Amino acid sequence: MKNNLRVFLIPLFALAIIVSACNSNTESSTIKDSSFVDSTSTFSLKPAGPPPEWGKTIRPEMQAVIEKLMSYEDKPIESLNAIDARRNHTPYDAVTDLVKLNNIKIPVVKVDTAGKDIDANGAKIHLRIYTPKSGSGPFPLIVYYHGGGFVIAANLDAYNASAQALSEQVGAIVVSVAYRLAPENKFPTAHNDAFVAYEWAIKNAVSLKADPAKIAVVGESAGGNLAANVSIMARDKHIMIPVHQVLIYPITQANMETQSYKLYADAKPLNKAMMNWFMEKYLTTMIEGQNSKISLVNANLKDLPPTTIITAEIDPLHDDGIIFANKLSDAGVKVNSRNYEGVTHEFFGMAIIVPEAQAAQVYVANQLKAAFK
Repeated sequence: MKNNLRVFLIPLFALAIIVSACNSNTESSTIKDSSFVDSTSTFSLKPAGPPPEWGKTIRPEMQAVIEKLMSYEDKPIESLNAIDARRNHTPYDAVTDLVKLNNIKIPVVKVDTAGKDIDANGAKIHLRIYTPKSGSGPFPLIVYYHGGGFVIAANLDAYNASAQALSEQVGAIVVSVAYRLAPENKFPTAHNDAFVAYEWAIKNAVSLKADPAKIAVVGESAGGNLAANVSIMARDKHIMIPVHQVLIYPITQANMETQSYKLYADAKPLNKAMMNWFMEKYLTTMIEGQNSKISLVNANLKDLPPTTIITAEIDPLHDDGIIFANKLSDAGVKVNSRNYEGVTHEFFGMAIIVPEAQAAQVYVANQLKAAFK
């Protein structure tokens, strides 16, 4: 696996936001085209071949990323042990290489970063802290949890683009959490580490130049599951709950027989076989998949913070996000959900290439800025 690769983000301009109200607690919309995306972009990547069988509606830029990822000819993750799987190329390696190959200009970074190791349940976990270069604070505070199925994100570089975008576009301190991974650390280690990091962020907010009263949690995929669990644990432990949570294509259940799992069983970069592999690596027994920490749809969801859920069309986890949005709404939680068509799992951090990622990042940033007011 390539080390220390970072994907940087294109400056974003005004985007039109199209929202349709579905009921009193839920707003949902589907982004069907990219005509609203920053018109100042001067490049457009073209895929080399026809759309794949598993994704006939895939957008050209998204397909170009997937083609590049497949060009590395890595062995399927589900055929490897965890250590070897972590050496595979990531979608962000593909984006980085496409940026280089197409001479795409990398924007100036608007944040400073620093590392911090903290104690977590008898071990150490690493945090990467992003601080805006402009402004004096106190800034809002976001605790961010990366994806990787609880197993394969061996460092924070693969998700640097997402954390950096949140810090730059929201004008917030972002604490990105390198929770311990499976199978070396079984369930519920990642969940417990996630909460320890949240508690640390609250206790150290002032020294970070952050406002502890303006804290949110954001997570992608497995990290979306962790972010939601942090909100639940904060409620149950009677400490400050986040003012908002953003769950990006989150894992919310162990059921792999949903319609999106059937439609996109062979999709890239995430497929059904990989999800089975992730669960086998993280859980001691598959029965644990019914635990409400994994199957959030079984959890008590009352009194959770307002929630933004982002889903991708071509993603086995698409229905996880939709089902969870409905469960939250039924529990009285205000939910905004937005689906982006033509893109796959992991698209959110690809804003330098994929227009839908640009739009999703701006939408999320606007949701967070409104919550912090």
